[in-house]
Amino acid sequence: MPEQPPSRLERRKAHTRAALVRAAQALIATGRTNAPVLEITQAADVGMGSFYNHFATKEELFRAALEAALEAHGALLDELTADLADPAQVFAQSFRLTGRLHRRRPELSKVVLHFGFELTTSDHGLAPRARRDIEDAAREGRFTVRDPELAMVTVAGAALGLARLLHHHPERDDAEATDQVTEDLLRMFGVSSAEAHDISTRPLPDLDAAIRAHSAA
Repeated sequence: MPEQPPSRLERRKAHTRAALVRAAQALIATGRTNAPVLEITQAADVGMGSFYNHFATKEELFRAALEAALEAHGALLDELTADLADPAQVFAQSFRLTGRLHRRRPELSKVVLHFGFELTTSDHGLAPRARRDIEDAAREGRFTVRDPELAMVTVAGAALGLARLLHHHPERDDAEATDQVTEDLLRMFGVSSAEAHDISTRPLPDLDAAIRAHSAA
């Protein structure tokens, strides 16, 4: 049997949940995680009762908001690296695109920054994808990495430090800074200087078009 389209009630519930998640993401981005439930529901333009139809606690909502942000980010990276076979290039392209997203999607960026190193062990977003790419590159001899977990700590520190730098110094060129950090990481993982520079300066997919497509979806 063909799958039935969602009912009007199901669509309304999904819309309400999405509005609550967006409101929570906006609060996280500004560091206002202590906001009362009433303020969250007002920002989402839904009733108090609607909140508890979807979430038992405010903490549960914030966790859902974080996971939604990370999955949106991860889905975009998956799409924009799907045609690459070399895991070293997949890693580099994901890192380069992530660096460029800080200016293009500042709210998502600030949600990630708010949770910081806690995200290095997350099952959502950039962390599991970066671990996969590091392990694949090491297995194929593209990276010289003895301990992928320690490599992830280094990558996370570089990613979060870069994000803070770009937010605090808007005069910096985000693409240039991101590509330099990517090149440095590749060299640290055993890629030759010449190849690291080449991989870190290759043309990238149209990020703005991808963001518009995801926003419209």
